[in-house]
Amino acid sequence: MQRLGYVVLYVVLTIIAIVQIFPLFWLFLFSLKDNHQIFAESPFSLPHHPHWENYSKAWQGNIGTYFFNSIWISLVAIVLTVLFASMATFAMTRMKWKLSNLVLGLFMVGLMIPLHSALIPLFKLFLSMNLIDNPISVFLAYTAFHLPITTMILLGFYYTLPKEIEEAAIMDGCSVNRLFVRIILPMTTSVLSTTVIINMIYNWNEFVFVNTFISSNQYKTLTVGIQNFIGQYQTDWGPIGATLIISIVPILILYLFFSNKIVEGMSSSAIKG
Repeated sequence: MQRLGYVVLYVVLTIIAIVQIFPLFWLFLFSLKDNHQIFAESPFSLPHHPHWENYSKAWQGNIGTYFFNSIWISLVAIVLTVLFASMATFAMTRMKWKLSNLVLGLFMVGLMIPLHSALIPLFKLFLSMNLIDNPISVFLAYTAFHLPITTMILLGFYYTLPKEIEEAAIMDGCSVNRLFVRIILPMTTSVLSTTVIINMIYNWNEFVFVNTFISSNQYKTLTVGIQNFIGQYQTDWGPIGATLIISIVPILILYLFFSNKIVEGMSSSAIKG
């Protein structure tokens, strides 16, 4: 019976995996077709003559610029988010002050704010600060909206850190700043890697902020730049599929190599000692 149970489990998991992977496989086939094959034939048919030139067309259509923008904008936002969230979590969990619980509550309230409800206020704010069509507006928006979830992930892990290490460091004359940089941050590497991966996925796939605050092509990211392939009278759908594949590949590679870090960091932060 136990062996039969394992067989059923593996069959169910295999079916789920196929259902999850099939859209990616279909998109790959889509990227190798021209408009005639896409609209005149079955959507599930294999391409008769794979159009690999769709990828070169996609890359020549400013995709290189959008790809680079997605990388550096995401990385800057990740550094700001993880750094500020680590500092805030350290202050709220490892230091004693009267308003720590109130500040923690404010961070948790941030989880309940819908993204779309803040678009108009943020647009007016950035417009008054001359930050529209400036990547700084995207950095600030990403950091503000991802701070609550990053802080929540770090919170449980910080509670498990032994206070004896901090007390010993303080007794040796270590300042609070050095304690945070030299001791606390290295001890939280596993959960920090989790927050980096999660923030990378969020930032890479984000569309609304970039589409609202950025208008020039030199600062657009992949998710927004794909719109440039849609013409007024005719649209070449093959390169659009190739662009989507290009945008998916980095996240797939990141998840395949570091998925165990996500599980490790989430499980460790869920344990309170």
